[in-house]
Amino acid sequence: MSVLIQNGTVLTGSTRGRMDVRIDQGIISQVSPSLRAGEGDCVIDAAGLYVAPGFVDIHTHGGANVDVNHAAEADLETIAVFFASHGVTGWQCSILTDTREQTLHCIRQARSYAAAGHPGARLLGIHLEGPFLSRDYRGSMPEHLLHTEFDLELVRSYQEAAGGLIRYITVSPEIAGVPEAIPALRELGIRVSIGHSGADYDTAWAAIRAGAESATHTMNAMLLLHQHRPAITGAVLESDVYCETICDGIHLHPGTVRLILKTKGLDRVVAITDSIMAAGLPDGRYQLGVNDVTVEGGDAKITGTDIRAGSTLTMDRALRNLVKFTGEAPETVLPLLTQNPARLLGFDKMGEVAAGMAGDLVLLREDLTVAQTLVGGASQFKGPHELRS
Repeated sequence: MSVLIQNGTVLTGSTRGRMDVRIDQGIISQVSPSLRAGEGDCVIDAAGLYVAPGFVDIHTHGGANVDVNHAAEADLETIAVFFASHGVTGWQCSILTDTREQTLHCIRQARSYAAAGHPGARLLGIHLEGPFLSRDYRGSMPEHLLHTEFDLELVRSYQEAAGGLIRYITVSPEIAGVPEAIPALRELGIRVSIGHSGADYDTAWAAIRAGAESATHTMNAMLLLHQHRPAITGAVLESDVYCETICDGIHLHPGTVRLILKTKGLDRVVAITDSIMAAGLPDGRYQLGVNDVTVEGGDAKITGTDIRAGSTLTMDRALRNLVKFTGEAPETVLPLLTQNPARLLGFDKMGEVAAGMAGDLVLLREDLTVAQTLVGGASQFKGPHELRS
């Protein structure tokens, strides 16, 4: 069955404006000002709605009262369904530094979930946040589980258990052996992001030249730039690596977000949530891996400390914040949530509304709230607007 989205305003590609979009067998087959419905087509009237690529969240620890480090297969489905209600069509589960046994358990749950097929946003891969991270910039990482030397065989065993599903890892460049191991990680199919780090400028650049492609939650849990010591932050801003940004107005001041965008350009910034199980829920007590977390005013911190522990952000709110922070039109900042993360992970058929691209779309109201989310042309969330079939 084909899906025909009519009368929507497409926000990406060379065919921006009022368009109809046809999806056949999960792939966008046509984008045109006027398409006729065929017999048996499912027709979605998108009049008054924006049609955008689905959001891709490459760094999240959970939501809807589920923590990735404690999630069974059914719990991952809960996260995926929740994310779809916020416009996400693809996501990576981020495993916080944990014991080898628990990390393997998380990996196996994610592999089983991805292989089975479930409703909601599709699981694109696994992100390992650690364990090769700086103790001084560990944030919410458990210090006693952090490694002081890189262990390629450990990562290799994780990737074998994952069946190749690990696509992304955060490492600190100053950990012994990290820069030298980056080419081997790339051979394993793992893209490298640098963060949780107090690396100096030269050490950070060594990791970037070795093949690191991204910076994890830029300017958070990272040695900041000094005019005489640019450090990892200076190297990240100067280079062409992608910069993850948490656009909740808490982790980064709006002016800092604008500075990163002006320095890096719109094509090198990736909006992430770094969300925890508290996303979508009220203030209270929660978990992030081995940590007890308290959320007050939407701000998550390790209980009894001032150490931030992820966020309660959702991707649709990140889009609204970016529009507010920058004063730009939605289509200008949209690639931060769509095309850029897809390209970073190597998914070249995601992130645009164009023929040949995945039928992973979000329909947005004028206020940029989510009206409907489609993954491979199948509706995974629908708010109050007309659906005809």
